[in-house]
Amino acid sequence: MVKGTTRQVVLVKSPDPQLFEQAIFILRENALENHGVSEEEIMLQARKTAGTYISNQLPRRHKAWLKNGLWLLLGAALGAVICCLIRMG
Repeated sequence: MVKGTTRQVVLVKSPDPQLFEQAIFILRENALENHGVSEEEIMLQARKTAGTYISNQLPRRHKAWLKNGLWLLLGAALGAVICCLIRMG
């Protein structure tokens, strides 16, 4: 259903089309008049928002892998210290 209102839309193309093609932002009706921002500022904010969303969604696997790897290294180091203490004592 289409209503009689017109919306202003900002399209942000993806730097990596494997993830998504574009992000679509719908501007508030009074965004340009009340806030006095330029088109360039709107585009920068849209790109920043899209980038923040992606960075919050994707790195979770990377952070988990890094955290698990650090625990593995810590365990191995602790095991080596215990082995050294047993041989010395």
